[in-house]
Amino acid sequence: MSICNRVTSKMQIFDKSLIKHPKNYIWQSFLALITMLVLMSFVEFFTQTAIVAALGASTFIVFAMPWSITAAPRRLIGGHVVGIICGLLCYYIFIGGPLEELSKSHDIIVWFAYALSVSLSLFMMAVTNTEHPPAAATALGIVAYGCSWQTVVFVISFAVGLSIVKRLLKPCLKNLF
Repeated sequence: MSICNRVTSKMQIFDKSLIKHPKNYIWQSFLALITMLVLMSFVEFFTQTAIVAALGASTFIVFAMPWSITAAPRRLIGGHVVGIICGLLCYYIFIGGPLEELSKSHDIIVWFAYALSVSLSLFMMAVTNTEHPPAAATALGIVAYGCSWQTVVFVISFAVGLSIVKRLLKPCLKNLF
């Protein structure tokens, strides 16, 4: 096989299994749509885009790769709980706590809080076996926008709801990769 053929064979745009099993792709994308609509409808006031994006990424993982380890309930729910804790810790230390005045005049402190929330989440998820990549964005979103009890309850409820939906539909779900 020539080098040109090897390169173009790896640059394929569409997944080969799409042709064999198009229903899985359509069905699971539709389920993700319905799940997001139902779960998001409970919270009309929610405007923290970083956290909404993290939950959207969690939904992607659950419906695109339901059999992967990061889609397991322990990691889905536990990862977001770790993300919430790390985000709150960094927010209340650097942004809304003892360093609040300093962070208003020195952007480096805010940037450090953002970076620390992600790296601390990574570390804590790794040591607790709750690795769920979108949950690092939950931590970052909390540091960037602050957090209310409604946000905490919503994120955990969303993760639990998503885990329940996955459990109910698991026999119908296939990895799309």
